[in-house]
Amino acid sequence: MNGKPQLVLDLAGVLVSNFSSTFWPAIFGESGLSFQRIREQFDEVRKDLWTGKLREGDFWIWLCNRIKWVNREEARKLLIQSLEPLPAIHSLGQWSQIADIHVLSNHCKEWLEPILDQIEPHTKSITISNQVGLSKPDIQIYHHVAQYFDDYGASHPMVLYIDDQEKNLIPAIKLGWNTLLADNKHQWLHQVEPILSGIRCEK
Repeated sequence: MNGKPQLVLDLAGVLVSNFSSTFWPAIFGESGLSFQRIREQFDEVRKDLWTGKLREGDFWIWLCNRIKWVNREEARKLLIQSLEPLPAIHSLGQWSQIADIHVLSNHCKEWLEPILDQIEPHTKSITISNQVGLSKPDIQIYHHVAQYFDDYGASHPMVLYIDDQEKNLIPAIKLGWNTLLADNKHQWLHQVEPILSGIRCEK
C-alpha cells in the first residue's frame, strides 16, 4: 500500500468535452429535427452502446439507416474530433504525484483512443463501459474500478470521485467515497488538491 489517495475521474465532461453539443447539431443541422428529438433517438440505443451490447460498428449502421445522408466515415471522424481535451487533462501529471488516478467512463473505447494516449501515462487504471459490459450508475462498475485500489476491501478507502452528472455520484457516496461535481466552468479544479490532502490526513 503506497498511502496515496485514489482519484477516480469521469472522462466526458471532466477530462474531455461531451460530443453531444457539437456532433448532433452537425449531423442533423439541415434535417429540421429538433435537438430534443435528436437526443431521444440516441437515447434509444445509448445504454446498449455504453455497455457494449451494441457494437461501435453497429451503431453507425443504426445511424446511417435512420439518417440516409450520413456518411459513416465522415461522421465517425467528426465525432472523434469533437472530443476535445478540457483544462483538467493538463493537471493529470501534477495530480498523479499525490494520488493514484483511475478513469471511469460511459463511452466507446473506439472513439477515445487519441485521448487515452494522452491520459494513460498518468493513470493506474482506465475503465471504459463498453469494454466491461457495465455502465454508470450501476454500482457494479464502481466495484470494478475499486479492485485497482491499493486499499481495496477497506471499509472507507481514501477515494475522491469526480463526475459531471449528479446521478453518477450517488453509487460512489454509497461506497463511502468522497465526491465532487464537475461544473462546466471548471471551478471544481481548484478543489481537487485540497480535498485529496484532506482525505489523506484523515487516514
